[in-house]
Amino acid sequence: MRICGVDPGLGSTGYGIIDVAGSRLTLVTTGVIRSAAAEALPDRLQTIHTGLCALIRETQPELMVLEELYSHYDHPTTAIHMGHVRGVILLAAGENQLAVVHYSATHVKKAVTGHGHATKTQVQQMVQVLLNVPAPPGPADATDALALAITHAHTVRAPSVTAVSS
Repeated sequence: MRICGVDPGLGSTGYGIIDVAGSRLTLVTTGVIRSAAAEALPDRLQTIHTGLCALIRETQPELMVLEELYSHYDHPTTAIHMGHVRGVILLAAGENQLAVVHYSATHVKKAVTGHGHATKTQVQQMVQVLLNVPAPPGPADATDALALAITHAHTVRAPSVTAVSS
């Protein structure tokens, strides 16, 4: 199974694609889609959508994993922008007939590190170990996207965990 994890962000949307064969996880690609802060919001969202659609066409994942939105933002504008970004990500998935699964950040941290309040560094180190790569993947948005994909791979192997699909 090929899984695409996506960590939404207006300035930097991380992505990580892994192949899963039994208990073996293999890194396919990882990176970020960046939009320029100087651009208008519609242009930034178009950049994210276009980049993600190209990535999906190029890598042909079977499923997309996206972090759930949480509602306790200190900055409401951030929450609104995140909603816009998630919308274009879901649109890209829909246009490419990809099912989408959502996990909370706490669930992802617990699945990857064993601790729901792990630090970014701990997540990065465990992603490196689980994917058996020579250095921690970066930047942080890409690592978080890989952690989402790994979480789903673990969930598929342990189906008692419930995922939310859309």
